[in-house]
Amino acid sequence: MSFTLHGLPVSGGIAIGQAHLMSHATLEVSHLHIAPRQVEREVARFDAALAEVRDEFASLKDRMQHAPGEFGAFIDLHTMILADPELAETPKQLIRERRCNAEWALVQQMEVLVGQFESFEDQYLRERSYDVRQVVERVIKELVGQPGRMALRTGKGVKEEDLIVVAHDLSPADVIAYKDHHFAAFVTDVGGSTSHTAILARSLRIPAVLGLHNARQLIRDKEVLIVDGTRGVLIVNPDARVLDEYRLRKSQIELERSKLRRLKTAKSSTLDGVDIALHANIELPGDVANALDGGAEGIGLFRTEFLFLDRGDMPTEDEQFEAYRTVVKGMGGRPVTIRTFDLGYDKDLHPEKVVGDRMQSNPALGLRAIRLSLAEVNMFQTQLRAILRASRHGKIKLLIPMLSQAHEIDQSLAAIERAKSSLRGENVAFDEAIEVGAMIEIPAAALAVGLFLRRLHFLSIGTNDLIQYTLAIDRSDEQVAHLYDPLHPAVLMLLAHTIASAEKVHIPVSICGELAGDASLTRLLLGMGLRQFSMHPGQILSVKQRVMQSNCSELAPLVRRLLRHEEPGKIREQLEKLNG
Repeated sequence: MSFTLHGLPVSGGIAIGQAHLMSHATLEVSHLHIAPRQVEREVARFDAALAEVRDEFASLKDRMQHAPGEFGAFIDLHTMILADPELAETPKQLIRERRCNAEWALVQQMEVLVGQFESFEDQYLRERSYDVRQVVERVIKELVGQPGRMALRTGKGVKEEDLIVVAHDLSPADVIAYKDHHFAAFVTDVGGSTSHTAILARSLRIPAVLGLHNARQLIRDKEVLIVDGTRGVLIVNPDARVLDEYRLRKSQIELERSKLRRLKTAKSSTLDGVDIALHANIELPGDVANALDGGAEGIGLFRTEFLFLDRGDMPTEDEQFEAYRTVVKGMGGRPVTIRTFDLGYDKDLHPEKVVGDRMQSNPALGLRAIRLSLAEVNMFQTQLRAILRASRHGKIKLLIPMLSQAHEIDQSLAAIERAKSSLRGENVAFDEAIEVGAMIEIPAAALAVGLFLRRLHFLSIGTNDLIQYTLAIDRSDEQVAHLYDPLHPAVLMLLAHTIASAEKVHIPVSICGELAGDASLTRLLLGMGLRQFSMHPGQILSVKQRVMQSNCSELAPLVRRLLRHEEPGKIREQLEKLNG
């Protein structure tokens, strides 16, 4: 029987092949009471399992000299999670206090950590809960005597490149185990656009659809599958007509990709000679190789949140400095824009602290991003000093998220000056002329953009949050996600106003949200006056192709006409003409 499942399109392309079901360990463990004399033996069993998994991660790292950088970054993350006292020590306290088995103690503590991660407003951080579960799952496998990973077995006459891996979830170790294989695609029940599985799929440049909920249960081994990673569609047991249609589309996509690769070294400029800067968004130092391979001319957004993941303490200044220096040196003189951390106020930072004697009811509108940085003076100084120290190794620009008030800008600049002064006092070299910019992601900031233009060196529009705040829509809420509309006239007006205002005073402005990587919107943004885009590395060449086929002088009047419309239908109609 043929049927279709819909999920999240996280890595584009089309794959056709046989289903290969991957087993996964259950985290539903028994709760056993143990005798007092067995408690220390149980603690030792737990420590032994941790040591085995730690050795497994180290072995994987040794095997990865030729693997993409993302693999090493995720193994490092999992090693860090494994070593965290919340997982490595607290379960032992539970074993001793409650006289319970190690498996149950570990799962109980995992649920506490997962709850903390899932309370984050930031989607990237929220999806790190998957990493915590996967690390715990590997330890559970050791405890119950099922270590290691499933071997990749192919049937007679079936090539590895025709296999589509179907799993509840995939850990980095699972994918690394297959690094010498060439499977066609993978689909999972869980995961989001910023989960490690999505990032790894994009780095491998294979189609992937995540968040399918129950694909692992519905699909049988060796069934024929079509994975449409662009549309987020999985077709099970397609009929001959659908198969032929997708085979044709697959060959067309592969031909198009081959043509795009030729543009990697081409100059990014329009038909009328306007140079357009195409930069990459990265989340991990290991993403640098992927950015360069995609043809990035710089890093337009380096998210620093990964340094703050799942730690009982804050990363030191030296730890942060090494991460920032790695990225800057890896980019070989190309500009790198580092955003200060964009975390929410939650118990992962201060579990004992509440706001106004109660926990925040809406963290999206609460103490987060720059608001939290200004409240946590020492933490902010540590990060600023690390960024400034790294600035002597290459061109760094410093980006402040979620600014909305003039006094926030002034306080941020004062904090940067304090960090500079402390480094001068220690005779530590840094870029005295480092540029400081603001993320425009709150409607108030876009409407009062003059406050920013008078005080800062550049602007970066974060369209993901700007759209959500403008329309009061949480994209992750399935009940209202259909209302999330990048082409809403209010959103377009805010974008156009910000870009035009910056252009008047010759202040550089870029877009680093998802709109920047959508080639169907490239001409619209060029017509608004945008000259710098920052996106996922895998999107750069398709946007570059659209740039090279565009004429800015012709687009400008057409876009001005489009912006006069308030009806969504009319706007989309004009956009189609723009791309025609």
